[in-house]
Amino acid sequence: MEVIQIILQVLVGLGILNVWLIRRNQDSDFRGKGATNMVEEFEAYGLPKQAVWVVGALKILFALGLLAGIFLPQLVLPSAVGLGLLMVGALAMHVKVGDPIKRSIPALSLLVACVAIALL
Repeated sequence: MEVIQIILQVLVGLGILNVWLIRRNQDSDFRGKGATNMVEEFEAYGLPKQAVWVVGALKILFALGLLAGIFLPQLVLPSAVGLGLLMVGALAMHVKVGDPIKRSIPALSLLVACVAIALL
């Protein structure tokens, strides 16, 4: 089971870092309400601009925690739980703006992965 958990930690950690550090200003089919970048997406959800930075910082912190957790196992559970809670929030925002299910797939997939990581 440990190997599966590590693979999930790497996939989730690198996936979050990719979205928030490399692709945050790029268009995606999964952005809420058809936004073309992260700031527009948070505006579409009716959230203040500061929320982008707070949520982004938390997601990056938890993603790094999952990656560091390969060597520091005590970081895994709080990082997986924190990121999972943020994914619940992401799903709620997609529902709030009436997005089609397709746009929720990444958040749902990451939530399932975080639950699996936490349980393993």
